[in-house]
Amino acid sequence: MPEAEAQPPVSAPRPALLRFLGGVRTVTGSKFLVESDHARILVDCGLFQGLADLRRRNWAKLPCDASSIHAVVVTHAHLDHCGYLPRLVRHGFRGPILASPHTIRLAGIVLRDSARLQMEAAQHANEHGWSKHRPAKPLYDDADVDTTLTYFDPVPVGDETEIMDGTRLTLHHGGHILGSAWARLTLEDGHTLAASGDLGRPGHPLLLPPEPFSGADVLLMESTYGDRTHEPERARAEFAAVLARTFARGGTAVVPAFAIDRTEVVLHELAGLRRSGVLPRSVPVFVDSPMALAALDVYREALRAGSSEIRPEVLALGEEAISPAPFLAARTVQESIAINSVTGPAVIVSSAGMATGGRVLHHLHRLLPDPRNTVVVVGFAAAGTRARDLVDGARTLKMFGEYVPVRAEVADIPHFSAHADADQIMDWLRGAPAPRATYIVHGEEQSSEALRDRIDRELGWTAVVPRPGEAVLVR
Repeated sequence: MPEAEAQPPVSAPRPALLRFLGGVRTVTGSKFLVESDHARILVDCGLFQGLADLRRRNWAKLPCDASSIHAVVVTHAHLDHCGYLPRLVRHGFRGPILASPHTIRLAGIVLRDSARLQMEAAQHANEHGWSKHRPAKPLYDDADVDTTLTYFDPVPVGDETEIMDGTRLTLHHGGHILGSAWARLTLEDGHTLAASGDLGRPGHPLLLPPEPFSGADVLLMESTYGDRTHEPERARAEFAAVLARTFARGGTAVVPAFAIDRTEVVLHELAGLRRSGVLPRSVPVFVDSPMALAALDVYREALRAGSSEIRPEVLALGEEAISPAPFLAARTVQESIAINSVTGPAVIVSSAGMATGGRVLHHLHRLLPDPRNTVVVVGFAAAGTRARDLVDGARTLKMFGEYVPVRAEVADIPHFSAHADADQIMDWLRGAPAPRATYIVHGEEQSSEALRDRIDRELGWTAVVPRPGEAVLVR
């Protein structure tokens, strides 16, 4: 019999390469590209916000063709994690966008609002000549968003999903906002990569804590509050005190709040103050943001459906938990403008949370010059944003091409944040097997380095703050 023909040896898959395209030494623009022999997967796809140098990165080309990316995994629906998706699609991406069902629902709201704001800003710049670009153009428009939404593919939390041959994804509850998750990828060579997304805090007033970290070969760990701890009880007392003294002097409190989750958390707190009498029923509460109101509807539906993400005590309250009645919803432009005629004490909750755009700018423009009023900053304010300028003591604020004097009180109460603080991050990590490498991402340099040092000191893990654009092996 003839001898069997020798078969060429089967080569083992090469280790995957991880590239840090955003969300490194900054809290915006999260994008992490995982490249293996047969798959190119982007974990999160966020917009850069804040400083002009960061925003300019949104216009830069990615280091690979968008059409060569097979899939995108989105951990949650905040703009700094999903806001670049329509731009990616505009440049040729045609793969699935994998996310939890609630994330998909909320991302549609976020992306439509983002396109609208960019289109409005470009139009305003062209009409008034304040942009150096001639003509000014948006990063993407409504049509790009419409196309993008067709690529979303829901992934049940807790189930393992095969993205393509040999590459699998599991989402775990993240406890940050409704639908948020931390993600675990199993690659074709068997190695695993976990991405924390934005990790929720165990004391989130609406949501259950994040599922514990169970280990991975490589971990991407967010560090927004990597050098700080929250004081929720003190924050609640400060919030009540700020409102009381604002009302006493006949002023209005404006709360710039992220439309997704932060608005719900602020409304939950206001509802409690209303029930306790601290917030008189004579003081109206306005929610002025179509995007926030659309997200509020999603949260209400989750309450009615008894979502497994929401705390049982909140489910027991039902919609009352996020409805400080009486409160008034300003959905139309006319309803928003009508708030300007309100005199006497009031609370206005409006987006964007870092005052980078949106209807809150019109309220700040009107209210900042009057010392009776107060701006309450209730979350993290990134460098280069108007909210950060206010927290840092700015005496003027530039908006709509002019400088506005800041005479109103500015109250910084960041402990309303939905992010885990440094202690809570460490608690989440403890007990898990040590990754071969932990990369500290999504934080300003100081907080990232503080968390890196603490992980090294207390856990003995290899922790690194990567550089933008750097590539490392997953092994």
